[in-house]
Formats: sequence, structure tokens, C-alpha cells
Amino acid sequence: MTLTLRATALWLAALALPTAAAAGDASRAAFGKLPDGSAVEAVTLRNDHGVTARVITLGASLQSLTLPDRHGKMADVVLGYPEASTYITQPQYFGATVGRFANRIAKGRFTLDGKHYQLPINDGPNSLHGGTRGFDKVLWTITRVSKGPAPSVTLRYVSPNGDQGYPGTLTVDATYTLDDSNQLTIDYRATTDAPTIANISNHTYWNLGGEGSGSVLDDVLTIPADHFTPVDATLIPTGEFRAVAGTDYDFRQGKPIGRDIRDGKEPQLLQGRGYDMNWVISRHKADKARVVARVADPHSGRVLSLYSAQPGLQFYSGNFLDGTSVGKSGRIYRQGDAFVLEPQIFPDTPNQPAFGSARLDPGQTYDNRIVYRFSVEGAAH
Repeated sequence: MTLTLRATALWLAALALPTAAAAGDASRAAFGKLPDGSAVEAVTLRNDHGVTARVITLGASLQSLTLPDRHGKMADVVLGYPEASTYITQPQYFGATVGRFANRIAKGRFTLDGKHYQLPINDGPNSLHGGTRGFDKVLWTITRVSKGPAPSVTLRYVSPNGDQGYPGTLTVDATYTLDDSNQLTIDYRATTDAPTIANISNHTYWNLGGEGSGSVLDDVLTIPADHFTPVDATLIPTGEFRAVAGTDYDFRQGKPIGRDIRDGKEPQLLQGRGYDMNWVISRHKADKARVVARVADPHSGRVLSLYSAQPGLQFYSGNFLDGTSVGKSGRIYRQGDAFVLEPQIFPDTPNQPAFGSARLDPGQTYDNRIVYRFSVEGAAH
């Protein structure tokens, strides 16, 4: 039986219809199960240039981000695992939302309104990224998926009073938005029903050359900070604001991440096996987001410009990637194969009066907007 001209035209038109993953769209799909049988979902955002960002409900985590290099070749620039269960069995905070308090709290202790609180100890003698079951290890609920020129997904987690030792019920929203300028924005917002502390950030491991492609130590990093907060042997800030001038921590003019990392001159680098401390962008939160870091990969031409209003920036050079994690590409992640940039308040702020306050009261809204602007430099050949 032959098709009529009209039927043929309708058939061809049907082939051209956009799929669930079409440009400027957002699509939901299953992303496996956790060891306890819980189902994990993924939402993939796609813009008109073919850039995609995949967010999973486990940890409200950025699981992948595909970007073009200077030749237009696409690559995933985010470290992670191909299946949900490995995020639990081999945790590395890949792409994760970290909280209630990102970074470290000394001995897991803080005092609020005269009452002492004890958090789980999960990093030497300290509490790291919210404790043994922080925001990275829980399932978030998808509350909204939006399509259009700037597709987005919003996820929510309600952390009950006493969760990991923290006071107050904290309701947290994480919204990921991908626009047509190849900009990915994460908006964190939180409210509480009782006085508490909050410091929420994102812990994506970036490799602008492509996930699994090897070292990032040639990448040129710029951090516009005149001071950093040195740490003790357990990576807790000493309380000092130290000038970066004349030290290996001076990234104001931009330099390769690996240029000074192994020169042995700085005790801080020896303690942390590389960079793992807080740079002081400002002493207080800014009124609006401004550039807090820029990273350029000379090999691919990809450039990441990071914007935030937070006063601090934790820079971590992937020091504890030890070859035990096998990523999405099937390749082993080794020391220095990625970098992490976490805009936040200063580590251990609840115990350091000179650092400001991490307090959040009922009626207030915590917010942290993190903007990743991607571009390429160098002519295509």
C-alpha cells in the first residue's frame, strides 16, 4: 500500500517533532536505585546549543554537564559515577549539595543561644559537610521542572529538628537553571522554624578537559583574594587572616594550579596534600554575585567563570582522589584529576567570632546563588 502525499507529509512532520530531550527542554528519567532499594531520579536540562546538565535526586547533585571545546567537540566536564548506588558505596561528594554546614566544624561542636550541640565526627576529629548523613547522602524531592529558553529543576529536602545534631527543622530548595548563554545557575534557599546555623554549597569536581581525561594541574586559576584563612593540622582555620602576597596561595594574577603545589615550601600544602583551604573574597557577604574565580583549560579552551556573593571560597585540588574511584568514562580518578570551588561562609564560622555569623532565625531566608559561566578561548583550527 502506498502512502498519499498528505500522509507522507504528516509522517515526515512527525519525525521532526522534538523529543523529551529537545533543545530548551527538561526531561525526567530513572537513575537506578540505592542499596536499600530507594529509587533515584534524574532531570536533564538542555539548551539551544546542545549543552546539557543532568541533576539527580540523590544529594541534589550535578551528575553531568556537557560543554563544547574550542573546536565544538562536546565533553562531560563533571566527575561522577554512572550509577546511583556507587554514590553511596564510594562517597566522594561528586557534584553534591553539601550541608547543613558545608566544610568543617571543629570537633563537631558549636554553641547557639547558650546551648551546646554535638555533630557527628566524620573527618579526623571534626565534622565535615553536615556529618555522616549530610545533604549529599539523602534523597531530595523534585518539586518543579520547567521547560523553555532557560529550563530548570527545583528539588527540596526537609531536614528535621535534630538531624545530625542540628537544631530546628530546615527546609531547603535547590534550583538548577541552564540558559542559552551556557550559564548554569544554582540557587540555594533555606528557612527554619527555630534558630539554627546554615552554610550550603555545591561540591562539583570539575575537569574542563573532560571527565576522566587526566590532570587539571595545567589549568590556569584566578582567585581575586588578598587573604586566606590558614589551617591547623586537622584543616580547621586558626582564626588568622593571612595575606597571600609572596605565598603559594596567591592566585590574583592567575597561574597554573600545579605550579607551586609540590614545591614543599608551604606547610599548609603538605598538611592538605595540596590546596584545601578558604580564600577570603571579602569579610562579609556581598550585595550581589561577583567573580570569585576563573579557570581556563589551555588544552580544550574551555573557561569557567564563577560568580557568588559569598565571602569565602574553598578551593580544593582533588588531593584525596586516590585511584579507588572509577568514573563515568570507566577511567580511574587520581590525585589532581579535578578541582572543586565552593562559595560559602568561612569554615568553622560558628566557633570563630571574627568570621561573622552562620545563624539563621525563623522569618529569615538563607540564600546562596552560584553562577557558572562557560566560554571558550583560542581560535578553532
